[in-house]
Amino acid sequence: MRARARVLYLGCMREYSILDEVINHLDQGLRTVFGRPPRQRATPQPEVTGDDLSDSERDLAAALMRVNHAGEVCAQALYQGQSLTARSNQVRQTMSDASAEENDHLVWCEERIDELGSHKSLLNPLWYAGSFTIGALAGLAGDRISLGFLAETERQVVRHLEGHLDRLPVNDTKSREIVARMRDDEAGHATTAVKAGAAELPDFVKKTMGLVSKVMTTTAERV
Repeated sequence: MRARARVLYLGCMREYSILDEVINHLDQGLRTVFGRPPRQRATPQPEVTGDDLSDSERDLAAALMRVNHAGEVCAQALYQGQSLTARSNQVRQTMSDASAEENDHLVWCEERIDELGSHKSLLNPLWYAGSFTIGALAGLAGDRISLGFLAETERQVVRHLEGHLDRLPVNDTKSREIVARMRDDEAGHATTAVKAGAAELPDFVKKTMGLVSKVMTTTAERV
């Protein structure tokens, strides 16, 4: 009887643990899409503030920061999905650490969008749902594949952010400082994933990821 009771107890505890994890992921998703998650670091500030933008420059900066915010929504969802299906605590912690920094990026972008008098992407719920699913599937493929997916995602994000630094108005020092700090963080995430044992993904997977990213960025810039 005691052995049976212990098995039942452990089974109940496992169910509660899984339920708690699902609830935590749901809470994080709601905060990401509809709220403003807590951040660890203050918004980067340039040494010299230049914010004298024309209407066209302001519209361009707002559109690019909206894309970056949508990208951070996707990143948050990817990490949450990968964390949910990760097989080892080490990989789960790697995803959690990256997710915490992405929260900072999310808030920085949203604050800058507000300052520019614009709005976040109206399709953020869709971006989150799709990215969470992709992240969960990557996690199910195994930890090395999941880490490889993280590394390749971050490499593509770095190239994307460098492109935005080329496009942002030169005198929009606030947006440029935020994007530059984000780029450095993303490069660090890629390096961490590689050191943790990331697998190199096939070329067709990398190209598919790039095409999906292109659809998101092009759409979010307008909607």
